Amino acid sequence: MTTALPTSLTLEAFLKLPETQPASEFINGRIHQKLMPQGKHSRLQLKFCNAVNLVAETAQIALAFPELRCTFGGRSIVPDATVFAWERITFEADGEVPNAFEIHPDWTVEILSPDQRATKVISNILHCLKYGTQLGWLIDPEERFILVFIPGQEPVELTGQNRLPMPSFLTLDLTVDQVFGWLKAGG
Repeated sequence: MTTALPTSLTLEAFLKLPETQPASEFINGRIHQKLMPQGKHSRLQLKFCNAVNLVAETAQIALAFPELRCTFGGRSIVPDATVFAWERITFEADGEVPNAFEIHPDWTVEILSPDQRATKVISNILHCLKYGTQLGWLIDPEERFILVFIPGQEPVELTGQNRLPMPSFLTLDLTVDQVFGWLKAGG
């Protein structure tokens, strides 16, 4: 059953609504429902989070999350993947990860899906950068490039063997080809 959502309300009212599937975001006073992820999107999202967590979680450097709601700066968005530096995560008293993240991610990643408008996801990346995010990636599986966003710089399109920039707290050596290699079975 599909439930019609109001298209204009306050952030506080939005946050009281039940979660939708796929997730809805609150941007500029309006609700926008994300597209349902497809195969390439889901695979890139999973492999990205695994790659970051493999080098960062045990050492308590950072944590990567898929589809985590982040509420800050008047928006409530659900980037495809987010990475938070360990010291910025407010763990619960028992050491568990909190449910609510009311801070900007340190690194935000969006994966363009077929029929998705790039302007909306770029707008979310720019919003993150405005509020302190160190790095944003827009991964385009169809065109096989990654658009990199760094605060105060023009976006850069990287392809092939180009090494991808990382946030200052993380050492991870990846090329664009390696990222798209994750799309293959066993990749």
